[in-house]
Amino acid sequence: MKTRLILAITRATAPLTVRLARSGRIPLWAVVRHRGRRSGKEYATPIAIRPTADGFVLPLPWGEGTDWCRNLRAAGGGVVVWQGAEYEVTNPQVIDVADALPAFNAVLRPIVRMTGIKKFLHVRRLVARGSQEAEPRIERTA
Repeated sequence: MKTRLILAITRATAPLTVRLARSGRIPLWAVVRHRGRRSGKEYATPIAIRPTADGFVLPLPWGEGTDWCRNLRAAGGGVVVWQGAEYEVTNPQVIDVADALPAFNAVLRPIVRMTGIKKFLHVRRLVARGSQEAEPRIERTA
């Protein structure tokens, strides 16, 4: 019952969430574009995100079994739309919280720990398309 409610809320709010994430106005949010493993259909999923020196870290609050995570892993990558630029990403790897924490600043680290999220997806950035900035701005971590 709880899962159905979460799914219904997610479906109802997804269009607005995708628009907000694509806008680039909320730096903790992005959109990941991925293809269905069986259908081949393209999907756009709003996600939380943190930049790293070589790519991005994406929290997996519902675990690595989520469709978008499974699709990225099966395809070997996808596209991340973050802060107004598109980044082709590759080499998706599930990492644990200890490996993900360096991507979060000193303010966000305790929040990450409090959420109880244990798994994250690390993807490597290939190129930025449609952006004058080839590298994302990475805020310094303390």
